[in-house]
Amino acid sequence: MMRAAHLLLAAGFAALPAGAALAQGGAFIEVPAFTQRPLTPSLTCAAVRSLVARRGHVVLASSPTAYETVHYESGACQNEVTAAPAFEPTLDEPYCFAGYRCVQRNNGENSVR
Repeated sequence: MMRAAHLLLAAGFAALPAGAALAQGGAFIEVPAFTQRPLTPSLTCAAVRSLVARRGHVVLASSPTAYETVHYESGACQNEVTAAPAFEPTLDEPYCFAGYRCVQRNNGENSVR
């Protein structure tokens, strides 16, 4: 029974609604709302943008297995990364501008030295 609970936890919480309870040995464990990854195809673009603005940064899922951290401000990316626009699929827009994601800077041969 314990192994099944570990597999469920390892699979992630993306499909579970906020406040869901998992059964483990006859007891229920509350799944914290902060572990949820909002599934963007089930939300409107305005809802996704509002969520990112309210939290400052949030992990958004575009499918049960694809997710990324999206930041409200481009200045959230520091050191060896830079900000790039994050477009997410939503109910009403296939390419909704949700905020910014951090990507590795190009330090290749075309960069200024």
